[in-house]
Formats: sequence, C-alpha cells, structure tokens
Amino acid sequence: MSPIAYIPRTREMYPRHTPYRWVLNEDVPWTPLAKPLNQCKVALVSSGGVHHKDQEPFHTRDDTSHREIPKGVTVEDLRISHFGYRTQDARKDPNCVFPIEPMRKLEEEGAIGRLADPAYSFMGGIYSTRRVHEEVAPRFVQMLKDNNVDLFYLVPA
Repeated sequence: MSPIAYIPRTREMYPRHTPYRWVLNEDVPWTPLAKPLNQCKVALVSSGGVHHKDQEPFHTRDDTSHREIPKGVTVEDLRISHFGYRTQDARKDPNCVFPIEPMRKLEEEGAIGRLADPAYSFMGGIYSTRRVHEEVAPRFVQMLKDNNVDLFYLVPA
C-alpha cells in the first residue's frame, strides 16, 4: 500500500471549499535556558490523547481539553483516545507518545533537575488554529508558569 497524498486528495474531494491555509509560525520566540538542564524543572506535555484510566477520554475533533497525569502513574493505567493517528502502538506502549518512564529515568539519573508533577496531555486533533492560539496555548502557558516549570518537553503525536 502506498502513502496517501492527503492534501491533493482533500482538495479533490472538496473542490468548492477554500483550500486549507497552513499555519506559519515565523515569529516563535526562543528563550535560552537560564540554568543547566540538570537544575531545571521539566514538564512532559503530549498531544497524543493520553489519559489515566479513571479520567474521561478525549472526544473527537476540536476537543481542547487537557488531562493532568501524576508523574508516578504506571503505564498500565494509561489509556489513549485520539482519532488523528493509528493508536495501536501507543496502546501497547504509551511511552512512544507519552514518555513518562524515560523522563522519570532522566530525573533519577540527574540529567534533568526534576520532572514536574503533574505531566500534561491533550488530544492534538484540533482543527481550529484560532482555538489553539486563544484557548489551548494560553492555558498551557499559565499552567506551566503556575507550576514553576523551567522548560517543557512537547511530544507531538
């Protein structure tokens, strides 16, 4: 089976619609670390639709909610709900989209100062760029600031 060229196919399927305008992030600010990595508090953030088994699953399309997951969670208690990628591998090993165990190991080895608690997840299948800019990003910025995080590791799915 060969790959599907999604963009041309979508344009063929919806010829009367305005073509999708890709987001260009040309003005992304860069902030260098103010201290060594082994002194930083690092937050894990994933767009893989990961949640604890006791939390509500993510819904489909444009679900802008997030889940806070304790850093001590066992991978057996993690679930995946995401419509935008094939989740079979992530269900077998959530670390591929939510690398909580490798992050705990980095903390244990002293490579990072400490892993922030909680870790965060959201379902990255949000079609509305406006909602990401106006709802999701500011919420995450505030949560990370409130948690005194020095940097975050964003794992896209």
